[in-house]
Amino acid sequence: MNHSLSLSWYSVGLVKLFQNCLNSYFDSNLNLPAVNMKPFTKSHKIGVVGAGTMGRGIAQIAATNGHSVILVDASEEALQNSQAFLNKILRRLAEKGRLKEHQVTEIFNRIHFSQDFHQFADCSMVIEAVIENFSLKREVFQKLESIVTDNTILATNTSSLSVTSIAGVCSKPERILGAHFFNPAPLMPLVEVVPGLATLESSVSSTRRLLDDWSKSTVLAKDTPGFIVNRVARPFYGEALRILEESIADVATIDWAMREIGGFRMGPFELMDFIGNDVNYEVTKSVFEAFYYEPRYRPSFTQKRMVEAGRLGRKTDRGYYDYNPEATPPKPEESRELGEEIFNRILVMLINEAADAVFYQIASREDIDLAMTKGVNYPKGLLQWADEIGLQNVLNRLTKLQNEYGEERYRPSPLIKRLVKQGKRFYT
Repeated sequence: MNHSLSLSWYSVGLVKLFQNCLNSYFDSNLNLPAVNMKPFTKSHKIGVVGAGTMGRGIAQIAATNGHSVILVDASEEALQNSQAFLNKILRRLAEKGRLKEHQVTEIFNRIHFSQDFHQFADCSMVIEAVIENFSLKREVFQKLESIVTDNTILATNTSSLSVTSIAGVCSKPERILGAHFFNPAPLMPLVEVVPGLATLESSVSSTRRLLDDWSKSTVLAKDTPGFIVNRVARPFYGEALRILEESIADVATIDWAMREIGGFRMGPFELMDFIGNDVNYEVTKSVFEAFYYEPRYRPSFTQKRMVEAGRLGRKTDRGYYDYNPEATPPKPEESRELGEEIFNRILVMLINEAADAVFYQIASREDIDLAMTKGVNYPKGLLQWADEIGLQNVLNRLTKLQNEYGEERYRPSPLIKRLVKQGKRFYT
């Protein structure tokens, strides 16, 4: 048997098969609908699903920017609460001189409250902002797709769930993407824009142009657990909890170190109490499980016990701090040496996570730094910070931690190792 002839024939067959598949792919995709190729204008109606904190905030933004808004929720009570809250917040803005009285009326009148999903029929974009429940979000998108036009862009405000998975139940996943706003949405400038695997570039560009018109800072993130902010920020909480559990310092001292030495607006425990310890714990678990139990994202027993005890933070008047009026605030140990040890340990872990996000192409270095300064008010972009303190110093501290603990949690990012070896920085 002539093996070379047989191999040649087999190779030609593979090439033809590949060409046929390629042709079929392009033939089918040539018929994809052009999703919102035209830029949004104020005449385009915006829909929002969910009248909770995020939903009403997004509705406020859209209405303030001149759009007619349909805010839909299955709960009449949620709609009434949202209506009362928006009326109150808009009038407060008028009292502060940020809005005129006639603007308050105009903005409020642009928002239409409803329990009927069919009100979305003529919306150009609908943004889903229901609770972080995967099954519920997929159900919402299936329902939306049966009502809206083919050219309507559908966005999810999910903070950590897969956009691709949510879109997987839809017949037109090419017009579905993530638009992750931060709380409070009217005040926080950042929005993470997250395309799914099937999302068209035209859907992404139209959405980013709209958000730019709303004076938001947008960053583009790959559809991976936590996107940029909720992934990169995990060590801010996780390493602070480890320091507490090791009895290196107490809650008040760790928060003091990050505020006074690090320049952060809030310490990690203050921030967890503000967010809600139940919410922070669920996000930590979600990222840990989604990354196939990657050690760097492992939740803390301390977090779990706080949730089990009902100490959820400010919303229950008790978390890592006691918020009752008669409570005495704890005093930190204001030791500069201890404070720098705490700050440097948490900072290098944050830098390591940001470096890995670049290494795995989750986002560009610029978008990662922008996300952390605009989304969670970090005093500096982490990669810029790394350049300032020196990548060799970062690598030395990470290596010391890994050697001391022998845990994968502290393994330095390959990108940091490469840059140090090459004598380079993140920015030139």
